[in-house]
Amino acid sequence: MKPIWIVDDDQSIRFVLEKALLRESLPTRSFTNPQEVLKALADTPESEGPQILVSDIRMPGGSGLDLLEKVKEKLPGLPVIIMTAFSDLDSAVSAFQGGAFEYLPKPFDLPKALELIHRAVEESQREEVAQESLTAAPEMLGQAPAMQDVFRAIGRLSQSNVTVLITGESGSGKELVARALHKHSPRGGGPFVAINTAAIPKDLLESELFGHERGAFTGAQTMRRGRFEQAEGGTLFLDEIGDMPFDLQTRLLRVLSDGHFYRVGGHSAVKANVRVIAATHQNLEQRVKEGVFREDLFHRLNVIRLRLPALRERREDVPMLTRFFLQQSAKQLGVEPKRISDAALRLLSGFDFPGNVRQLENVCHWLTVMAPAQMIEVKDLPPEVLSAVGDVVPPELPAFAEPVAVAPAAPALQVPSAEWVPAPEVPAVTASGVPAVPAPAAAWELGLQAEARSLLEAGRTDVWDVLTRRFETGLILTALANTRGRRIEAAHKLGIGRNTITRKIQELNLE
Repeated sequence: MKPIWIVDDDQSIRFVLEKALLRESLPTRSFTNPQEVLKALADTPESEGPQILVSDIRMPGGSGLDLLEKVKEKLPGLPVIIMTAFSDLDSAVSAFQGGAFEYLPKPFDLPKALELIHRAVEESQREEVAQESLTAAPEMLGQAPAMQDVFRAIGRLSQSNVTVLITGESGSGKELVARALHKHSPRGGGPFVAINTAAIPKDLLESELFGHERGAFTGAQTMRRGRFEQAEGGTLFLDEIGDMPFDLQTRLLRVLSDGHFYRVGGHSAVKANVRVIAATHQNLEQRVKEGVFREDLFHRLNVIRLRLPALRERREDVPMLTRFFLQQSAKQLGVEPKRISDAALRLLSGFDFPGNVRQLENVCHWLTVMAPAQMIEVKDLPPEVLSAVGDVVPPELPAFAEPVAVAPAAPALQVPSAEWVPAPEVPAVTASGVPAVPAPAAAWELGLQAEARSLLEAGRTDVWDVLTRRFETGLILTALANTRGRRIEAAHKLGIGRNTITRKIQELNLE
């Protein structure tokens, strides 16, 4: 295992951490200032570099925040723990937002510091495995049995020029399959030309496919080669073939039958040395029955059919695809890739993704821009995901399954459902300025309203204090259960300060 690098000008801090980590069989390497660390990084191969970095925030000769920035430029996936005195807490939080794994306030509890370091090591190892799988990833990703069937079919077709029909829902990656079929075929060295037949107006589609001669119609100033000619010696991918106009289907059938076509306005046949791969999200058999798709063309295209599974049929691929798209989005935006918690991944895996892989890619791009911290938590997921899977409780997110009764003088708060159902986020006003319709109350909100009504009707005059105390108790206990008792992490997830959660625990007798 690679060593844990410790940076602190205080020899006693270095000594304590070194001895404690040695007892945990964790190798260490210590430095007194940021310059030593940067020099060591420059002289050390990445394979022998740090597993994690634990750095003080204020040191002679440099700042831990500056060191964080420079280290992240060289090793963006390296977890960095910032040690800070309470007077530096604001800057430490800024560092956390800027890429630090966690901050460790001084003076720290040694067992808690070790626990935090162990978590960072686990995260580092998990990121290394994920990065290795991404680096070795082919042009298509998928470990689910349904995707393995697709990969096997691509392999069997690798030496063939046969026409292939790819079916599957929109956004499931049909063009990726077409590109893979082309790349691994004897025509892999030739051009791959794609055209979406549903995206081009009917009057222009014929010219787009077959080209036109000069003067063939108004505006045709020169001869133009169509997609068939552009794909000469390679592959033409006809996406959304089910939407092709009926009269153009006849022309396409002729090309597939005898390998020749005519440009619009032309009189000389042009030979087409092209492999055709078609794709559709529609049921072509039904389209044939409805009389809007030629049956003979359907049989010409349907030589080999590959069905691409929807993302909800291969949920086990969601974590791998999510990490891949988060890496991609970060690279496109020029920012550090964000990590995602296991609980958030479970919720994403439970979402049906009607837009399939394309929608997951968009969600990852949204998270890269909108998630406030480097670690994406459940609360950071888009509203459409939370509202759709909110009735599923991840194992790390305990629901208020049992009533919490802290104040003996008041009856226990009754929750009508043990399910955790977040209220959908809605704007206060619509774009036109009209007040928005409020979101429907979640189960716990209905229970809170019922309990408040009961206490009010009983003549109580301390309703606010009673319910606030019980609400805060339930919230803090749930957050501590979620973080396995780690107060700093629980405070961060709740959006409150460390001092606040410590004070509340004392006030509510939760020690």
